[in-house]
Amino acid sequence: MLIVTALGLFCATSGDIAPYVLGAEDQLTVHAFDAEEISGQPFTIDASGFLNLPMLGRVQAAGLTVLQLEAALADRLKEFVWSPRVAVTVTDYRSQPVSVIGAVNTPGVVQLRGHKTLVEVLSMAGGLRPDAGFKITIQRRLERGSIPLPGARTDGTGQFSLAEISLPSIMGNLHPEENIAIQPNDVISVPRADMVYVIGEVKKSGGFPLNEHETVSVLQAVSLAEGLLTTAATEDARILRNPKPAGEREEIPINLKKILSGKSRDVPLLPEDILFVPSSMSKKAGIRALEAVIQLGTGIAIWRR
Repeated sequence: MLIVTALGLFCATSGDIAPYVLGAEDQLTVHAFDAEEISGQPFTIDASGFLNLPMLGRVQAAGLTVLQLEAALADRLKEFVWSPRVAVTVTDYRSQPVSVIGAVNTPGVVQLRGHKTLVEVLSMAGGLRPDAGFKITIQRRLERGSIPLPGARTDGTGQFSLAEISLPSIMGNLHPEENIAIQPNDVISVPRADMVYVIGEVKKSGGFPLNEHETVSVLQAVSLAEGLLTTAATEDARILRNPKPAGEREEIPINLKKILSGKSRDVPLLPEDILFVPSSMSKKAGIRALEAVIQLGTGIAIWRR
């Protein structure tokens, strides 16, 4: 079966969808014919998993499906009602929260309401934003078992299983087994994409998210900037790189003319690198002007909001 979501086209896992299993904090309405004391009343499953009902007292509800709870209530009502008929409706799902944070359109807590895959939960959170990063991280309490993915590891506290999934892989459905079932209390984190910046004598200066790429090359960055202007000093380009630890920005000379002609190897850009292409009319003052733009925050808006 195929599912079309805000994230694209994906193959769903085969098989029947498992029925919803009730849990603590779920709110129910019980309809019991010939038992007005409980019929039509809202009830909440308490933290220990029980319903407190008139006539019937405490009834175990957590861990049961709706059909199983209906059968259990009907069995208990046989003491008071001839041939009882019971219908249970879940009016508010609260027992299977999953936190989805980061670069999704509606971050927050969603309720699973039964079997849900990673793709379905991301869709419930409004889908990915355009600035979503390269990898998705899933955190799960170890009491629910390790995350069934290669490379899953236990965190330093020994309480959580952690795993990362490549965004291109899940978006392209390259490995359907990565579209795992999400468990209650999982935390799904979608970090914002790293950025590279291209400014100077290009047609479209600005910042460009790496998105599904871990890195881009100088030529790819120039392409994202829609190419060079005729005034570009292609032999005097610079990569400005943040040092680690923090200090003065490192300048790396780049001969774009040779790279474009294939005479020099293309150069990869690291996240947060700035590719500066000066004007042939202002080679000497180019770097100074760039630093002034960065410090004053004027000119081209290239920084994250």
